[in-house]
Amino acid sequence: MLRLWDFKIVIRRGSKVAVFLQIAHAVIDEIKRGRLSPGTALPGSRELAESLEINRKTVIQAYAELEAQGWVTSEKTRGTFVSARLPEVAQSAKESRAQGRIPERPDFRLVGSAPNIPLILPEKNMLVFDDGAPDTRQIPVDALARAYRNALSDRAGRSGRGRLGYGDPRGTEGLRTAISGMLNMDRGLTTTPDNICLTRGSQMAIYLAARILAGPGDTVVMEELSYPPAREAFRFAGAEVVPVALDAQGMRVDELEKICRKKRVRAVYVTPHHQFPTTVLMKPERRMRLLALAAQFGFAIVEDDYDHEFHFVHQPMLPLASADMSGKVVYIGSLSKILSPSLRLGYLVGPNSFIDRAASEIMMIDRQGDPATEGAVNELIDSGELHRHTRKVMKLYGERREHFAGLLRSLFGRRIEFTVPDGGLAFWVQFKDTDLDLLAASGLKHGIALLPARAFTTAPRPVQAARLGFASLDMAELKKATQRLRAALDNGSP
Repeated sequence: MLRLWDFKIVIRRGSKVAVFLQIAHAVIDEIKRGRLSPGTALPGSRELAESLEINRKTVIQAYAELEAQGWVTSEKTRGTFVSARLPEVAQSAKESRAQGRIPERPDFRLVGSAPNIPLILPEKNMLVFDDGAPDTRQIPVDALARAYRNALSDRAGRSGRGRLGYGDPRGTEGLRTAISGMLNMDRGLTTTPDNICLTRGSQMAIYLAARILAGPGDTVVMEELSYPPAREAFRFAGAEVVPVALDAQGMRVDELEKICRKKRVRAVYVTPHHQFPTTVLMKPERRMRLLALAAQFGFAIVEDDYDHEFHFVHQPMLPLASADMSGKVVYIGSLSKILSPSLRLGYLVGPNSFIDRAASEIMMIDRQGDPATEGAVNELIDSGELHRHTRKVMKLYGERREHFAGLLRSLFGRRIEFTVPDGGLAFWVQFKDTDLDLLAASGLKHGIALLPARAFTTAPRPVQAARLGFASLDMAELKKATQRLRAALDNGSP
């Protein structure tokens, strides 16, 4: 049969994709681009095989694949045709496909708005003052690799079931037992493995707590400067997030009491050990008053103890959860800061019914965790490797903390104010007579990235400060980054 058009397909001989699939994909692409409309006749198998210099059986196989997927129909006496039942391709989609790209906007509706969470992505030749991340170059790679191998080779698992199959949505029993022991011994809690649910990092734990504790119209209280993903998690649950003041001793619990007398507060999110982002430590009397208010007004406390281990002046203070006698505190912790954020290992601690509900929520979004990683980290805990690694990086981060404090004093002098934090992996630095948004923009031109305090405000207001993480940079990088920041400050507006 004579064809009135020239059908061209380029066969990539060295490709790992089978030739018949290359032909099928090329035809599908032409249909999607709108260049092959419904009802269009395709070349005969012999004709196309000769033009492509391939075996006819390969073309027959390609056409069979296309017919099986519903792209074409075959009639014995007439030939092969693009299916007449395909919908018309919208003109905008035709244009985008013709340009070889996915359209910028879909034809379907996007519900709601995107979460307002600040993000700094690493770029070449750019140093970053992050919000307090660890130095992933310090990971005990050999020990971790060995632990992974052991976890993967233990295919039966300790429970007798396959370690890589589906398991408990709360996480592996071995790691929950190890974390329970750590919390009871080192942090004064009284848990069992049934009080613990493993999550993919502390952010997933916060998201689950927000879904379980707050709903549309509920009131949740957070400090006026707080962790943006937590703020957005409660807002996306439908809650009204009400800010409460904080000072050099942490959350103003007297102001919280005033809010509780005006509104029915369902939950209070707090970071009492190293307040995020200001790094201040909540004093014992305020902790006790916060627990008393929870009992009086019936709200839950979400305690985010995101970097408990990193305290340099004295032993870490015991969490709020250690003094909770009535099950008011949902405690959130993480192993990601000790090892690497990419390992994504956090945990929720709470009453059994709360943990059971969290496990049900996990079944909706994640089914279960990562048994291989959980098994590997369990081995690192049991072998003492995690404890040794923590002692090593504590010494290293302590040295970087002192070095960074000296750099800030020598390079900025009276143009800034800060207090060396007792713990955590970041400084809270206040800049005098400085527009922080302009400083951040100027910093990018000087090869340094930072997050202004505006990113951490629960209610928008100007704050002339920035959270500057120091642990992920070595001594030389800290010096270079601080010098770049001073140059950005001197140059002012970009």
